[in-house]
Formats: sequence, C-alpha cells, structure tokens
Amino acid sequence: MSTLHIKNMVCKRCIMAVDNLLKSESYHVTDILLGEVEILESPNSEQLAELDKQLHHLGFELIDDRTGRLVEKIKNMIVQLVHYSAKPLQVNLSEYLTRDLPYEYNYLSNLFSEVSGTTIEKFYISQKIEKIKELLIYDELSLNEIAYQMGYSSSAYLSSQFKKATGLTPGYFKAIRSNKRRNIEEL
Repeated sequence: MSTLHIKNMVCKRCIMAVDNLLKSESYHVTDILLGEVEILESPNSEQLAELDKQLHHLGFELIDDRTGRLVEKIKNMIVQLVHYSAKPLQVNLSEYLTRDLPYEYNYLSNLFSEVSGTTIEKFYISQKIEKIKELLIYDELSLNEIAYQMGYSSSAYLSSQFKKATGLTPGYFKAIRSNKRRNIEEL
C-alpha cells in the first residue's frame, strides 16, 4: 500500500478527477482526501514518473519531498476550513494549524513563505475572498450574514478587506456579476 501526495488537489472535483485517472490507470484507490491518495499498489519510480505526467495534464503533480507535503497539507487545511466548514473558525489560525500539525507556528509560517512565496495569512485571506465572491454570486445571504459566516467582526471589515484584495466593493462586485448573467430566453 502506498500514499501519494498530490499538489493542487483542492476541491471535490479535483478528488473526482484524480480518482478517475488512477482508476483508468488500473490503480486501486482505498482512500482519497484533499492532497492525499492511498492506493493498494506500490508503484516503482518509472510508474510514478508516468503517473506524474498524467497528473500534470490535469493540473496536478506528485509531491515527493517532506517540505512540499507539509506546505500542501497547510494549504489543504485552510481550503477545507474556508470552503467546506459549516461554521466560522472559533480559534485563531495558528492554533488551528498547530493543533493538527506537530510543529510550532513560526516554523510553519517561515516554511510556507519560503516555499510558496506568500504568507499563510495572505493565503488564508485569498481563500476567504474567493469564498466571499462565491457567496455574493449566489445572492442568498446578506453582507452581514456573509461576514458572520466567514468569521469577520463586521461587514465593514469584510468590505475593507475585499476591496483591498480585489479593488472592488462587495456591492459593485455583486452588481457586475449579476449583469453578466442572462436568462436562458435572452441567449
């Protein structure tokens, strides 16, 4: 049995794509999570190279070093928290990460910055902004409800961070996105 660590595997569609690829290549998947796949086989280096080539076509890649796996684990934990968690984070981000990873936050932060070229905090904010965009487009929640769901202290703080990241206010973003959507009869 082998565990494969895969970079850029950040959503449920990614899991499906990797699962389909592995099955089409006759691997037997026993477990699959964001960034990690367990298979029954133990592929040799030639088979891993071919698998990596196939993964590249889908926008993924195998990670074979400890540092890369750790950074990818941090990214996957943040993506899981922001995009798939039912409620906002109740502890600060550093506590959330160090609870599941056997390292101090300073080490994780420095390593993450060195490998990815951005800080953990900036990555976290960028993921939150993407989720906010999604919630604004769905138009099911008010800005106050989105702020609460995303763990912001106020809608004003959310708006400020959103504008800093995108150059647009949430209201303007929502307006331009809704103008792009048309009824099927208009097509």
